[in-house]
Amino acid sequence: MLWSLLKILVYVAIVALLALGAGFLLEARGGVQLTVAGTEYTLGPLQSVIAFGILVLAIWLFFKLLTLLIATLKFLNGDETALSRFFDRGRERRGYQALSEGLLALASGEGRVAMAKANRAERLLGKPELTNLLVAQAAEMTGDTRKAVETYKKLVTNQDTRFVGVRGIMKQKLSEGDDETARKLAEKALQIKPKHEETQDVLLSLQTRAQDWAGARSTLTAKLKSGNLARDIYKRRDAVLALSEARDLLDEGGSVNQQERAIEANRLSPDLVPAAAMAARAHIANGKPRNAAKILKKAWDAQPHPDLAHAFAEIAPDETPEQRIKRFQALSRLHPHHPETRLLMTELHIVAEDFPEARRALGDLAEANGDARAYTLMAAIERGEGAPDSVVKGWLAKALTAPRGPQWVCDSCKHIHGEWGPVCEGCGRFDTLSWTAPQTPDLGSATGAAMLPLIVGALEDHGADPAPEPVDAVDAEIVEDAADETQAAAEANPEPAVEEERK
Repeated sequence: MLWSLLKILVYVAIVALLALGAGFLLEARGGVQLTVAGTEYTLGPLQSVIAFGILVLAIWLFFKLLTLLIATLKFLNGDETALSRFFDRGRERRGYQALSEGLLALASGEGRVAMAKANRAERLLGKPELTNLLVAQAAEMTGDTRKAVETYKKLVTNQDTRFVGVRGIMKQKLSEGDDETARKLAEKALQIKPKHEETQDVLLSLQTRAQDWAGARSTLTAKLKSGNLARDIYKRRDAVLALSEARDLLDEGGSVNQQERAIEANRLSPDLVPAAAMAARAHIANGKPRNAAKILKKAWDAQPHPDLAHAFAEIAPDETPEQRIKRFQALSRLHPHHPETRLLMTELHIVAEDFPEARRALGDLAEANGDARAYTLMAAIERGEGAPDSVVKGWLAKALTAPRGPQWVCDSCKHIHGEWGPVCEGCGRFDTLSWTAPQTPDLGSATGAAMLPLIVGALEDHGADPAPEPVDAVDAEIVEDAADETQAAAEANPEPAVEEERK
């Protein structure tokens, strides 16, 4: 209503201005004198303006007729589209103008304006290969999903726009959460354009989510060949995919293939901890302990890790604690001052009941940069050396609120995982897990962990044997493991007072 009123007002204003101008020209004096073939013509001001307009119109008609004549001559000489091009020229001009305005509106985020311009361009041009993409994107911006899908399907039918149509439908399926259909569409899009980087990344992500490791390795190879992936990153991710294949085969019971995949994964990336551990176990199963030890030493040199130590222990499962300490010297010499090496040697000496040597191996790790594992080992050492229960429980109390130490943490979303996996459970991204200490907030209590030694001391005074109740399930597991270790150490090396009483 308001727009119609505005148009009427503008029209009235234009008519009024023209009438005012005509009245001014009628009252004005002077004019234009023309001499044609000896005859003199005098035109007043208004007549001069009208004559000028007629002259401009005549010139325009002359050029129009001239171009029509040229088009007719071309048509007579065999150019069958010459006349159609002449009559369609103005419509095409308006159509391309509407198309350019629609693109500008789309870039500006004006979805409804873009849709209107796209429809106008479609009517004027009659070239769906140009206007359908604008219509589809405008429909997406306005939230008309059905219109967008219909238009993308039209693009699929055209050989020149097939990739754009498949990619558009793929994105629609991704937004709807239909990963299976989106994966098939991404495979089809990659067949059309094998070097398209975005499609490669989408397909690789969908294949890893679906645990299609063989397909993911093929896509990864395509990224390398097209130059969209550095070779060192390719080797690392190919190793992760090979390791994932081995893990799946292990779940299915395919021992021979699993061993081959695990060894291949370790060959591709020797510093990948899970691959090294699985490859070592494969060599152990094949009766090749030397190869297993070589793999684990190389991986330990790159990054000391508890999983590597566990696999190294499986090389000789029946050895005595003293023999194990001697054999593990091969690992400890690689990084003697690394916290993981010190914690490992401390555990081995505790199992061997050599508590003074375990204390020396641990050193100041509990005081300087203690975590729950270091505090628990310190409690086991104190128990083994016959310290009072209050001292042991004091270390366990520190373990309750201490950091958990390095864990598998996603570099993208910081989600903490209990074990390594190729895909993050939090954000679904591929190959983002790193063995690092997570950033955890400090406790907000006013008294903090300083109250816990007092609490366990009070329990000791009242003759309460059980450890303080843990604050969560993780703490409960730590306390339970520590209690088992300290109980075993105490039975192997009883306190002096208890030994004297037995005598």
